[in-house]
Amino acid sequence: MIEVFLLAIALAMDAFAVSIGLGAKSQKKSSAYVLRLAVYAALYFGIAQGVMPLIGYLLGAVLLGWLATAAPWIGGGILILLGAKMLYEAFNGEIEAVLADSFDENIQEKINHRMMFTLAIATSIDAMAAGFTLNLLAVNAWLACFIIAIITAGFGFFGIYLGKSSGTWLEDKAEILGGLVLIAIGIKVMFIR
Repeated sequence: MIEVFLLAIALAMDAFAVSIGLGAKSQKKSSAYVLRLAVYAALYFGIAQGVMPLIGYLLGAVLLGWLATAAPWIGGGILILLGAKMLYEAFNGEIEAVLADSFDENIQEKINHRMMFTLAIATSIDAMAAGFTLNLLAVNAWLACFIIAIITAGFGFFGIYLGKSSGTWLEDKAEILGGLVLIAIGIKVMFIR
């Protein structure tokens, strides 16, 4: 079960980094606006991060059944590639680009739901791919997806306030941590049974 918590934390790092950025861009907004943004970040990111791995799990149950002998290598490879992608994004400023494309500096005291939905989907695509690997872990996939959703929601909510108070200096560090954890879980899935 510890693998599920580590996976959940690693997958939540994308949403956490984006939440920090949103919070940093909301430093001059009212407390009520920031609270609404934090609640929406928790809801949008949590739901997306909970549903996407479930979709990946269901697809993986079919595909990995056909490739049973290669399943640990495929699943581990997916996690290692996702971790490497997160590290690449952290070192190349991809989070800032997503925020710049999605966040309108001129938004008044109104949260843009389309923006939140887009960010939630963008940060949870990796979670769908990681959902394939839930078939390789001895866990209840439904419970795992629920845990992923709750942890992501917490990181999303907390990230808004962290970004509001500290700025964006933690964004890349969250991505790096998430990438390293995914790589470690991928190696474990491939080599330690």
